[in-house]
Amino acid sequence: MGERMRKPALYSSSTSDRSAVPFAAPAAAPPQAPAATTPLRQRLPAFATDLRLLWLAIGALTLLVLFTLSFSSAPGARKLTQEDIDAAVLKTLETAVLPSPATRAYDTILPSVVRVVGYVTDKKTNKEIEYGVGTGVVIVDTGVILTNLHVVRGAQHIKVTFADGLESSAWVRGAQPENDLAVLQAHKIPDDLQAATMRSTADLATGDQVLAVGFPFGIGPSASTGIVSGLKRSFRSPEGKQEMSNLIQFDAAANPGNSGGPLVTMDGEVVGIVTAILNPTEARTFIGIGFAVPIENAATAIGMPPF
Repeated sequence: MGERMRKPALYSSSTSDRSAVPFAAPAAAPPQAPAATTPLRQRLPAFATDLRLLWLAIGALTLLVLFTLSFSSAPGARKLTQEDIDAAVLKTLETAVLPSPATRAYDTILPSVVRVVGYVTDKKTNKEIEYGVGTGVVIVDTGVILTNLHVVRGAQHIKVTFADGLESSAWVRGAQPENDLAVLQAHKIPDDLQAATMRSTADLATGDQVLAVGFPFGIGPSASTGIVSGLKRSFRSPEGKQEMSNLIQFDAAANPGNSGGPLVTMDGEVVGIVTAILNPTEARTFIGIGFAVPIENAATAIGMPPF
């Protein structure tokens, strides 16, 4: 694979008044760390493109109606009125089948979602066995991936699978233990790898729709929709070993395997990294309360100033 120019993480144009959260310094990277970054142009959200195409189609249909009527009407025929134009536009809106906001968000984020699997060597058989399954999201198109630290902690070998099916080994190039975050670097990447766009949580509000994408119980990529249930929440792990604060609470279904996956807006922009679910039973399954680390914290895990 030829040399590819490294590009920085993408951020949406949303303004933010929130100060960056203090972070732990990334762990030292092995010698094969990527080269220096260069600027990357922001991508237009998918929904904006869909709307432009819709209105272009409406405009084209309206012009076609005007053109047809102007040449086919006999002398003395009724002139085209505003009501005729409105009826033509309404007919187009009624018959056009558009994807739902959740579908557009899923299509936007999917190329940046990866499956993350950790392996260890069984001492008895000397064979590699699956240690843990989670999700990650590409934030720099040179193969820099965000996931949860608990997904890869203790793994002797890490493998990531990209959206196009390409598999690659990966190594941990940085960590932020206080927020259960790990930064991975894939050794191989697709030629057309897309980085997700990150969006500030400064204007995120309770009730906003969100989408969680990942590999629950290893099945996926799977998507679930819900809303932001609350902000600046705290969560203590079931074992009581770690407590995290300033979390996004959401009710989109998440289960083991969703850990490390993106929580995105209906624009397909990442506002958080799914990190935990609240369940007081031993089942450890979703009962309606999930938590995500705000993307401001996650971005600093790789030493990038967010927004």
